[in-house]
This record gives sequence, structure tokens and C-alpha cells, in this order.
Amino acid sequence: MQAEIITIGDEILIGQIVDSNSAFISKELNKIGVSVYQITSIQDDKEHILTSLKEAGERSSVVILTGGLGPTKDDVTKRTLCDFFGDELVRNDAVLKHIEELFKKYITTPISDLNREQALVPSKATVLHNEFGTAPGIWMKKGETAYISLPGVPYEMKNLLVKAVLPKIIEEYNRPHIVHKTLMTYGLGESAIAEKIEDWENNLPSFIKFAYLPNLGRVRLRLSAKGYDKEALISAIDEQIQKLYPLIGDIIYGEEEEIGNVEKQIGAFLNDKRMTLSTAESFTGGSIAERITAIPGASSYFKGSLVCYATEMKVRLLGVPQELIDKHSVVSEEVAIAMAENVKSKMATDFSIATTGNAGPTKGDSNADVGTVYIAIGTPSGTFAHKFVMGQHRERVVKKSVNKAFELLYKEILNF
Repeated sequence: MQAEIITIGDEILIGQIVDSNSAFISKELNKIGVSVYQITSIQDDKEHILTSLKEAGERSSVVILTGGLGPTKDDVTKRTLCDFFGDELVRNDAVLKHIEELFKKYITTPISDLNREQALVPSKATVLHNEFGTAPGIWMKKGETAYISLPGVPYEMKNLLVKAVLPKIIEEYNRPHIVHKTLMTYGLGESAIAEKIEDWENNLPSFIKFAYLPNLGRVRLRLSAKGYDKEALISAIDEQIQKLYPLIGDIIYGEEEEIGNVEKQIGAFLNDKRMTLSTAESFTGGSIAERITAIPGASSYFKGSLVCYATEMKVRLLGVPQELIDKHSVVSEEVAIAMAENVKSKMATDFSIATTGNAGPTKGDSNADVGTVYIAIGTPSGTFAHKFVMGQHRERVVKKSVNKAFELLYKEILNF
């Protein structure tokens, strides 16, 4: 059971927007046993769309298009679908009524004929109700292949996919189960892990696929299997995971599907223990706080962050003594510890994270080499700082340091 995704729009091809729709569609299809074979981004061009529809239909049972359903001349998807199916556009009264109600309730500008043309749909199509927008979803079939056209606006597309498209695919197609289990690891790189588990990887059953998903200081290890006996697939993957623990159990933090990322684990621990966290960030610029606050409910344990990028702000806001900076440099173990202790005290939290370093490309207020960072963790029993050299690339230094900060905090909180 294979699907293809075709995203339509020049704005994607010129990099004006990021195609987040395909990632969401792929993930949701995978949950119901549909494998995405290919993702294609194309222009709002009739001939290009027709070619893509023909080629995708020869390979896949489900073809999902997003974009090109707007009311303006550059949106040509509906008319192109009519050409592909030998069809014509007709007015759908239910869609027209919905459009008029949307304008009456929520839109201040008067409704135009262009807006009303959104109610034109291919006569052979099954119309999928778009409760949040004026462009309906369209479901059409040629042979055994379903062609589904959805609006490109992400929140409209997501609602249509979940509420209308996925249930219809489940109803019409017999699908296998696809099982994924992803182990979260911190502290070793991809190649180092590969060396440790080489024999294990070479002896995996042929129906289990294994993948490394590295991301600057952390590596996810994904095991996947497809078949019609879900319990047998789960059992086989679990058996292989148990064989991994004697090899790399010291860096495995758990299964992503069960516990989520390390930030979620930290949040769950702090909530359970009724403990709190604060952060003081310099070169990471609030990235640690951003990851923490992305978790719903983080306000119950995360009290706040001070982003003191300039040296003078570390003195004025965090209360780091100027003489400490003069003696040891702003990029130092001593300053990192002072930052962690002071933010922990100011915000009255149980734990804290502090970062100071030189992410580059120039050295700034410190003579420390580019890539040199210090990460301090404040705990109820003391504060500890660690020095790392994270390389020369600025983005890499920041992202790797953020991941390392969570790894260090996680290790500390396990002691309480």
C-alpha cells in the first residue's frame, strides 16, 4: 500500500515557504499502514501537474495533492484535475452556502465572484467538507487509485486529512500494519554507535529495517517492520531492542513513542517531584527555554529564563561579579557556575541550566577558541560545570550545546 504526495506552488520551489504539509501527511499515513513512496514539489503549471498525476498513479494507490485550490488565476489544480479525468467543473450548492456563511460570520471584506467560484468542483468528485476554509477537499478515483486534492493552508489541510481523508482510506483499502520503535540516545555519535552494534545490526531479521537519525549530540535509532500481524511485529522488534541494551544501554534514554524526547522526560520528572527549573543563557540565545516551553504544561515546573547575551547583562541582570569575569574570562567554568547559581537563586528553583561560550565566527568578549562552551547545571546539592569544544560552525555549536545541556540535566535529576 503506497502513496505519493504532490505539493503544488512556486512559493515552495523558490524557498519562500517550507513544505511542512508533506511531513504531516506522511506521518499520518504511516500510522494507518500506508507507506509514502515519493514526495514531489511542482509549479502551478497545468502540464507539469498532469505529468505528475499520471506518473504517481502508475506507482501508488493513493495520490495526495496540496495547494493550488485558491480563487486566483495562478491556482489551476481543479481545472487540471478535470482535464486529467475528462470532467468539468460544476457548482456545489453546499460548498457555496458554506463559503457565504464564512464571509458573513468571519470576513469583513465583501464576498466576490472569485470567492463564489471556490464552489466549483469536478462533477465526478466526492467533495470533502473544509470547515475552516473556502476551498473544499476533492476525492476522485481512476481505477484503483484515489486522487485527493487538499488546500495548501496547513491548518485546513490537517483538519481535512484527519477527519475526512484518513477514515475514507481506512474504509476503502486493506492495509498492513507499520510498526516503528525509536530509541533515544545521547552522548555518542552515529559512527561510534555503529561500531558498538555492528554484529547486532548485521544479524537483524530481514523484515526489520534499521535507521540512524543523528542530530548534533543525540542519535535516534529507529526499528521498523511492516506486515499484517501487528502483535508479531511488535514482539519481534522488542526482542531486538532487548539485545541492544547490553551493548549501548548506558546511552539509551528510552523509546521516543512512549516517553518522547528528553525535554519531556525532564518535565515529567519535575512535575512528579514537584520541583522547578530555570535557565540563564548566553550564546544559546534562549534556545533551551524555547525547547522547554514547546511542551504543553511546562509552566508548572519552568519558572523562566534570563538571556544575557552581552557580558554587561551577565553582571547587571544575573549578578555575576565583574572581577570574576576579569579574572577567568566570560567564557569559563567559574562564570558558568555563577550564572547557574544566580538564576537558580533569583527564580527560587530547584534546578538550573546556564550556558556561556564562543559560538563564532569571531571570539567576541573572550579569548576562548571558537566552539569552546561551558554548560553548568544547578541542583539542590550543588552546581557543576562542564567544558566542551563543539567545532567551528556556529549553528552546530549552538544546537549541539542545547542537546548536551538537556543530557547533562537529565543525568543530574536521576539522582533525586
